Amino acid sequence: MEFSIATLLSHVSPEKLVTPKLLEKKLGCETPSSVEQLDLALDLLEKIGILAKEKGKFRRELTERIVEAKLRCSSKGFCFAIQDEESADDIYIRESHLSNAWNGDRVLIEVIKEGTRRRSPEGAVKLILERANPSVLARIKRLETGDYRAIPLDDRLLFELEVSPNGSIPGTDGQEHANLDDILDHLVHVDVLRHAIGQDLPTGKVARVLGTTAESAADIDIVTCKHDLHQTFAPAVEAAAAKITTGGKDPLSDRRIDLTQLPTIAVSEEVGAIDSALTIEHLDGDIWRLGVHIADIASYINADDRLDRDARKRGTAVYLGENPIPLLPASVHQACGFLPGAERLAISVLLSLNNLGELIEFNIQPSKVRLDWLLHPTQIQAVLTGEPAEIDPQAIEIIKPIWETIAPAFRAQRRSRGGLEVDLIRKQAPFADEGRLGVIFLDDPQSLLTDVMVMANYAVAVHLQALQVPGIYAVQHHPELVEVNDTIKLAINLGLNFEGEVETEISVADLQRLSQQFAQSPVPQVLNYLFKSLLKTTVYSSKPATHFGLAIENGYTHCVSPLRRYPDILVQRVLHEVFSNGRDRKTSRAKEIVNLGSSSCHGQITWNVLTPTVQQELEAQIAGSIAHLNDRTKIAQDAENDLAGLQKAEKMKARTGEIFQGLITGVQSYGFFVEIEDSLVEGLVHVSSLKDDWYEFRPRYACLVGRKNRTSYRLGDRVEVQVKSVDYYRQQIDLVTVTSMLSEAAANEAAELVDSPAEEIEEFEPVSE
Repeated sequence: MEFSIATLLSHVSPEKLVTPKLLEKKLGCETPSSVEQLDLALDLLEKIGILAKEKGKFRRELTERIVEAKLRCSSKGFCFAIQDEESADDIYIRESHLSNAWNGDRVLIEVIKEGTRRRSPEGAVKLILERANPSVLARIKRLETGDYRAIPLDDRLLFELEVSPNGSIPGTDGQEHANLDDILDHLVHVDVLRHAIGQDLPTGKVARVLGTTAESAADIDIVTCKHDLHQTFAPAVEAAAAKITTGGKDPLSDRRIDLTQLPTIAVSEEVGAIDSALTIEHLDGDIWRLGVHIADIASYINADDRLDRDARKRGTAVYLGENPIPLLPASVHQACGFLPGAERLAISVLLSLNNLGELIEFNIQPSKVRLDWLLHPTQIQAVLTGEPAEIDPQAIEIIKPIWETIAPAFRAQRRSRGGLEVDLIRKQAPFADEGRLGVIFLDDPQSLLTDVMVMANYAVAVHLQALQVPGIYAVQHHPELVEVNDTIKLAINLGLNFEGEVETEISVADLQRLSQQFAQSPVPQVLNYLFKSLLKTTVYSSKPATHFGLAIENGYTHCVSPLRRYPDILVQRVLHEVFSNGRDRKTSRAKEIVNLGSSSCHGQITWNVLTPTVQQELEAQIAGSIAHLNDRTKIAQDAENDLAGLQKAEKMKARTGEIFQGLITGVQSYGFFVEIEDSLVEGLVHVSSLKDDWYEFRPRYACLVGRKNRTSYRLGDRVEVQVKSVDYYRQQIDLVTVTSMLSEAAANEAAELVDSPAEEIEEFEPVSE
C-alpha cells in the first residue's frame, strides 16, 4: 500500500464529510492500483466501524472504547499500548491479542477490561494503523527443511521472517553475494514484503548485507537500517524539487514587503543554504527593530503535492554525524534557502525593543530578503573578543548590538523565568533554536543566537493564539520525578547543598537551582551530562502548553527552521492563510481595521479571522499530523542517540580489559551503573560479579551493602572499574570492580547500614559465592 491507514485517517475528521476523490488527491493516489487500494481500505474501515459513510462521503467514527496508541513490546511476548496523552493509562496487551502487530506499530486498541488502582486496563489490537518496521536488521539461518529465516536482532520483534533466495545480494562493501548460503549468520537488512497474516509468517527479501557481525558493519548503515531512514530521495521527489525556481509565482506578491536593502547576516557552522537570517535597525530614540527572517518554504511547496507528502513522511532532518539525512532535497535548499547575494522570499518576525531588550511590539509579515554575509560562529566570537577578523565593517555593525545588547537581554529574561541551560558543547541537531532537547547549550556565541531564535518562535506562538487561528505548538513535559530525585541524591552524596527529595512535580526553578551547583562538584561534566538526560524530548500539540526547558507556560512554537522541520512549514501555512485571507475587520462595512501581522491587534479582535471552512481544514491538517510528527521526532532522536551509543561502544570494545575511574550514577537490586568520567560512557557492574560478599539492596539509601565485609556501593561513590565485555549492537558495557575508593565517612556509614534493623532491609538479589 502506498499510504498507511494512519495517513488516510489523518485526512478524515468526525465533523466533516470527505469524498474519496479528495482523499485520492491528498494521499497521492495517481495510479489505478493505488485508487483500488484506497477503495478497499475505505470499505474495510467502514465495515469495522472506524468510518461512517453518508451519500458516498466518509467521516470518522469515535468511540470511548477504541483508543489510538503505540505498541511497546517485551521480548517475553506481552506488550503495552502507550497512548499519546501524557497522563493516559498504558494498556496491557497479551500476545494472543496482538493481531500480528509488532513493537513500535501505531494501532487502534479496543479496551476489553477496565483498569483498577493496582492493574492496568487490558486491550486488544483492533487495527494496525501504521507499521514501524518496513524493514529489519536480522541474521540469516537455514532450517533442516532447507528453508531460510531472518531472525531480527531486536528481540522485541516477536516473529521470524521467511526469506527466499533472490539472486545476487549486494553488500555495503561493494561485494555481491550469490545466494543465501553465502550469508548465513551475517548481519543483513531485510525489506518486509508482507507482514504476518493469521498463522502465516511474514515474508522478506534481503536488501543488503551489512557485514559478518554488527562490529564489522558501518555504524551509519546499522542506524539507518534499524530506523528505516532513507538517505536519498525517490526520483519523483527529486523531479518535483527540480521544478522549484526562485522566479516562480509568489502567492503573496501583493502583500510582501521589500527588505532587500537592509544589511543582512546569517550565522551557521554548516556550509550551504540556511533558513534564518538577521537584520537590526536603530529607530527613534532608544528603540531597535530586530528582524528574524525565515525562508518562506510554504510559498514554494504546496500542501499535499509530491514534495510535501515526502517531507511530511520524513517529519524532520536527522543528524548522524557528518551524514545528515535531510527533510528536503538539496535543490530545494538552493532555490529557497538564504545564500549570500541571493534574493529570497521570507517570513519576517520584526521585534521592536528598547535598550534593555524589552519587547515593545512585533510585526510578522511576508517579505523579500537578500543575504549579505554568511558567517561562522568563530567569526562572531572574534568580533566580540576584539580579535582580528576579516569581516565587513557593516556586518560588525549588525553583530555588536545583537550579541552585546539584545541577545544578552533575552537571555536574562529567560533566566529570570527559570529557563534551563546545560554547560556542555552542543551535540544536538543544529536547529537554529533550542531543538529537540528543549534546552540552551552554553557554547557562546551560538547559544546567544539561540536565545534570539527562541524569542522569534515565542512571538509567533503568542500571535497565533491572539488571532485564535490553528497552531502547532512545541511542548516539553516535566521530567520524571523518580529520575530527578536520583540526581538529587547523587548531588547530595557528592557534597552539594540541596534540600532533599522533591515530593511533587519538579519546578523549572528547582532544576535550574540544582544545575547551578554542579560547577562546585568534583565532576561537573558528569552531572551536566546526567542532567541533560533528565529532559524529555519536545513533542507537538495542537493546543498551547508548557515548554519546561524554556520555562514558557503559555505556548511556544517552532517556525525558524522550515528546511529542517515539517512543523515549521505547517506554521508558515497558517500564517499564509492569515496574510492572504484573514479578515482584518468585523464586517466589510466596518471602518476600524486592524493589522493582522502586528501585536497591536491583540485584544481588539472580536471576530473569526479565518472562515469556518479554512479554520476547520487547518485544524484537521494539524491534528492529523501530530501523532506522526511526534513519532518521527522520536525516531530521529533515537537514531542520533543510537549512533552516539554505537560509537561509544566501539571505543570501549577496543579498550576491553582496561581500568578506568568512574562515578556510581545509579543503583538497583541487580547492580549499579558507573559513568566513566573521562569519556562519559556508562556501564553496568552486575551484582553477580561482586564475588566477595552477599550484597543487599537498600533503596532508601540508594546503595548495595555487603553483609560480611560491610562494603557499600552508594550513589555518588567513586570506583575503579575494568571493562569486562561490550555488546556493540545493544550498546551494553559490562564492568567489574577493581577497587572502591570509599572515604572513611562513607565506610562508617556503610557499617551503620549493615547494622540497621532487619525490618529496614529491602528485597535484594542473592549472589552465590
